[in-house]
Amino acid sequence: MPKKSSKYMLKIPSQTDNLEIIREFVGKVALKAGLNEDDRNKVELAVDEACANVIKHAYGDDRKNKSINIAVQIDYQKLTILVTDKGKGFDKSKLKLPDMREYLAEMRVGGLGIYLMKTLMDKVDFDMKPGVRNQVKMVKYFIQDDAASPE
Repeated sequence: MPKKSSKYMLKIPSQTDNLEIIREFVGKVALKAGLNEDDRNKVELAVDEACANVIKHAYGDDRKNKSINIAVQIDYQKLTILVTDKGKGFDKSKLKLPDMREYLAEMRVGGLGIYLMKTLMDKVDFDMKPGVRNQVKMVKYFIQDDAASPE
């Protein structure tokens, strides 16, 4: 695993056709950090979901001249990703994860972004200041045992 801390940043227009560039950026940084293919795929999907949520929900129809900032920090024990926007946020106290049996039984489509982020990553936090700065912080630890307990 990395011996020193490194930080990588990407600022990109808030458009769905840029999701591939975002996944590639995050995937290459995760590879550089030494994550195995399975964990790289999890990180890429979690970031894709976070950015898709920004595009669809935070900016909605007001995407023109809006951007998403992605910062990836590597240190000796974890990969930390910050996805930041200036759109409308949400009340995280009203956040409720779906009952997957009910979700599947009703054959619903969509609405699993935050559930996926929380399932794929070791830690996910939201800091919402709508119109000012909304940020999703996602962490993937390199060592998955009791010795690397989350912060």
